[in-house]
Amino acid sequence: MSHTPSIAFIGTGNMAGSIIGGLLAEGYPAQQITATARSETNQARARALGDIHVSDNNGEAIAAADVIVLAVKPQMLKDLVLEHADALANKLIISVAAGVTAASIANWVGRDCAIVRCMPNTPSQLRAGASGLYANAQCNKEQRAIADRIMAAVGIVVWCQQEDELHAVTAVSGSGPAYVFLFTQCMIEAGEACGLSRDTAEQLALQTVLGAARMASETEVDVVELRRRVTSPNGVTERAIQSFEADDLAAIVTKAMRTAVARSQEMSTLFS
Repeated sequence: MSHTPSIAFIGTGNMAGSIIGGLLAEGYPAQQITATARSETNQARARALGDIHVSDNNGEAIAAADVIVLAVKPQMLKDLVLEHADALANKLIISVAAGVTAASIANWVGRDCAIVRCMPNTPSQLRAGASGLYANAQCNKEQRAIADRIMAAVGIVVWCQQEDELHAVTAVSGSGPAYVFLFTQCMIEAGEACGLSRDTAEQLALQTVLGAARMASETEVDVVELRRRVTSPNGVTERAIQSFEADDLAAIVTKAMRTAVARSQEMSTLFS
């Protein structure tokens, strides 16, 4: 696959749209991208992304492409793969369907094939995503590089050595935005309880979360040291940190994320 590979996105939900938009922004040739959608509404939304091919025919799109991005709901994936198994057999398959293992996909195809599983997250819509990828043994170096390029168009990419690691990826980055939103919500509501208007509390909380995330990601100082620098001895911040520690915030977070891992593991048995 020494040329620029053609890519077919089967399903054009928010995640597929984000990836397509990221690829186009990175200069990927629009004529090398096809998106399929059943409804006219979704087809129109796909066309609005750029000068890509849009179709309602999954079979034709799969047959014509080098790389197939399966972006349908997990419960729809089995029937889709079974219907197009022969056409999928010699393609690089990238699945963004949560909970569906590479082994299940290969079993539905009916033979060994190159599969990359991907767990992206919602900030991919802003090209600020974090994606965990796993490639099965049938993927070669070039195929891994193609998958990396596709997902890097919407954020950072990390590779997992074992497929089971994707459960933890789901708990950290897949579900992680919801944790941040919840904590931010709590900050806003607490700000109101302390006497601020809702608008003021919201502006301060959102900018603080944004600024803290940028400091953590754009400097070489780790988060422990960054926290220490904000926490003056016997100061205001220290009192708040001590309150969090007294309630064992670390244990609360660990318990929640282990629960998320367990649910991800449970879901992987539903689509085998």
